[in-house]
Amino acid sequence: EFWYERGIELVADKRTSLIIDPPNGRLPEQAPAALRRGAARRSYVSEHRYDSYENRSLFDRCIMGFNSGPPMVSGTYNNNVMIFQAPGYVSILNEMVHNVRVIPLGNGTDKPPFSQYSGVSRGHFEGNTLVVETTQFKGGQSRGTGPNMHLIERFTRLDSDTVAYEFTVTDETVYTAAYTALMPLRRTDGSLFEYACHEGNIGMHGILAGARKLESEGRELRR
Repeated sequence: EFWYERGIELVADKRTSLIIDPPNGRLPEQAPAALRRGAARRSYVSEHRYDSYENRSLFDRCIMGFNSGPPMVSGTYNNNVMIFQAPGYVSILNEMVHNVRVIPLGNGTDKPPFSQYSGVSRGHFEGNTLVVETTQFKGGQSRGTGPNMHLIERFTRLDSDTVAYEFTVTDETVYTAAYTALMPLRRTDGSLFEYACHEGNIGMHGILAGARKLESEGRELRR
């Protein structure tokens, strides 16, 4: 209970969804092929989730955070974000699973020939708005997106204590339309907590070792 952030404060316009486009506040329908891939993946994981660490989620493996994205969304804990600016770069550090993105600024920076779980980001300013474009995702992120996701994030300083964070997700291989979400980032006092996850990945060892023990005893694994 100590760690949970219940989200009891409303945004100024009293929206009940982070999504502002589509106007109904809901995710677009998924493409038929994406639905089939998702069903096949869920079926496979249901039967093989204890076979290997590779069948566990990126969250179980302490690789990516539940809500750190990109795109970033709020969660029940570890919502803090630190944004650093230096000549030619902006860095975004998430408290959740200590994810950090170092984003070169300007249009003249070539992208590397590989993908990453958090994608490859490049940024530029449009007035007082930082615009970050991210592609080349490795896949495996949450919210149904895949390696073809094209992400645009916009950070706009509203006042000394508030940044408007808006993002648009486009992935025609997953969703039938793009969607846009908007949420405020509010200044907070204090430092970020260390996010050690299950340090040394002992949680993963316990999951798999426990499964092997049940198998050796001829007992059925709970799927």
